[in-house]
Amino acid sequence: MKILVINGVNLNMLGIREPDKYGSMTLKDLEKELYSYSFELGINLEAFQSNHEGEIVEKIHSAKDNFDGIVINAGAYTHTSVAIRDALLAVEIPTVEVHITNIYKREEFRHHSYLAPVCIGQISGFGVNSYKLGLKAVVDYLSTTKN
Repeated sequence: MKILVINGVNLNMLGIREPDKYGSMTLKDLEKELYSYSFELGINLEAFQSNHEGEIVEKIHSAKDNFDGIVINAGAYTHTSVAIRDALLAVEIPTVEVHITNIYKREEFRHHSYLAPVCIGQISGFGVNSYKLGLKAVVDYLSTTKN
């Protein structure tokens, strides 16, 4: 089983940007932790980050027939990007949307996700554990749908 983890805009600033909200873990530290967790789950994992909407769309497109599942934290693009939403819809890969913070306890504009309706689920508010929960959820989903 091969899972793609996509991190969107500003997530390269983890550990620097608003540590009171996002913690002190850097993106590189997060990726190392997720790679370790992937061994526990028995999956292959690839991590990708971009601040550019088009690059994220192209990465999603290239996932077709190459990945079994996607975990995505699109950052602020969650609330603005019809393009990323449509790319996820086009590739038909089971996807879990994740967020470090609870987007529903933040500014009103963050309460709407363009991605959630095309994802199998959404996890937010558990810090970097949101990613682990998202990985476990997509793996469990794929395991039960293949049986």
